[in-house]
Amino acid sequence: MDWIQQHWFILLLLLGYTAILAHHAWVGSRGTKQLDDYYVGGRTMGGITIGLSFFATYSSTNSFVGFAGQSYLYGTPWLLMAPAVVGFSLLAWLWVAPRLRHFTGTLGSLTIPDFIGFRFASRTARITAAMIVIFASALYVTAIFKGIANTLEAFLSLSYGTVIWIVFVIVVIYTAVGGFISVVKTDAVQGLIMVVAAGVLFLGTVRGSGGLGSIFELPETEYAGHLFSWDAAMPFPVLLGIIFAATIKFIVEPRQLTRFYALKDKTALRQGTWVSTFAFTVVYSMLVPIGLYAQKIFPGEFTDSDRIVPALLTDPAFFHPTLSGLVLLALIAAAMSSLDSVLLVMASTCHRDLLEPWTRNVTGHYAVRATRWYVLLFAFICTLIALDPPGSIVRLTAFSGSLYAACFFPTLILGLYWRRGNGTAVTASFLTGLAVLLLWEHLEIHTGIHEVFPAIFLSTLVFVVLTWFLPSTISKEVEDSFRSLHA
Repeated sequence: MDWIQQHWFILLLLLGYTAILAHHAWVGSRGTKQLDDYYVGGRTMGGITIGLSFFATYSSTNSFVGFAGQSYLYGTPWLLMAPAVVGFSLLAWLWVAPRLRHFTGTLGSLTIPDFIGFRFASRTARITAAMIVIFASALYVTAIFKGIANTLEAFLSLSYGTVIWIVFVIVVIYTAVGGFISVVKTDAVQGLIMVVAAGVLFLGTVRGSGGLGSIFELPETEYAGHLFSWDAAMPFPVLLGIIFAATIKFIVEPRQLTRFYALKDKTALRQGTWVSTFAFTVVYSMLVPIGLYAQKIFPGEFTDSDRIVPALLTDPAFFHPTLSGLVLLALIAAAMSSLDSVLLVMASTCHRDLLEPWTRNVTGHYAVRATRWYVLLFAFICTLIALDPPGSIVRLTAFSGSLYAACFFPTLILGLYWRRGNGTAVTASFLTGLAVLLLWEHLEIHTGIHEVFPAIFLSTLVFVVLTWFLPSTISKEVEDSFRSLHA
């Protein structure tokens, strides 16, 4: 009873939030009539909703806990994360979205691996892409679980493991039942909550540190003076690689790209571009500097930056419990908005690209039912991994992004703009990118740059060379799609 009295306000917020999730799960279930409804909302969704969903899907606890606290250790170079987020998200809307929506619509594509398979007429490339998606997504889901568990553990005085399983139950139910429609509608609400909460978190932290100008006192301190050099925590090229890996995901990661599948028309595309860009600009300009301001509050006390935001929010000297509860709700919303999207990507990829080609009788209603079970399966596996995570939030996120970038950048971008290509080039490019990521640090030629840069360069080189010297495999449908772009 004492525990309930102590946490009643937070519990009330969580109860109301859970009711919203349940409502959207019901709406999504009623709106799901066939497989493309469950996977991509029937390709009939508006730009404002998709724009908010695009923002919310990226802005998980990795952002509100990981990115927000990282400047505590990485210093002022980490502030480059904000323009990188805005720039790459805008690039995705302007450069990738129009063509991807066109091709996936004309080819009947529902996942990124099946688009790759259709585009290059290769089952091998499709299956390889599917395995990469599932592996990289599992790492990312683990990072999200870690972020939300650290936060709720601090707020509710529950054990890390208990929080993990509570989140598992909630996210599985509404994702599995409602599918893409439920996920996107919930994301839109969660995106609005996050915009408000980012402002609350920033203002409270700045006030607690002594004001906006307080960080300019840090260069003179013994504990934080080093944070104002380009190599504050590591060689600057390595830091650039981490930022690049975390933001290039906008143009290569399935959970982001599937939002473009669902756009209704060109008007929705324009609306989504404006809404998404505005949200990213406002929120990340406030989130990224929080770690630096926290140095004024907790001078040199933390070695794990993932603990910064929970420590701020649970200290009544900086945040009134009501405001802390609001930000906590945003952190939960941030976690859910990414968990649901990634789990749906994993489940749809497993069914659509790994199993459906061998079980073509499992379609329609049965395919939806099977995908729901895969949501449960992958959520359970990732929950077990998250109980003893293999790294910090930012490191898990950066490696997941590096994997997508190294493997998918040449295939997706060149595949959308270059008519040529073949399955051999795609598969070889995938394997090259993966090999470089895994082996770079063990090579004698390691020169202090992040492995994502040589991985992308070499995977792109392999793709271009094999595309140039081997016959292209392009179907009539793909050729017609290229022609219709300019019709």
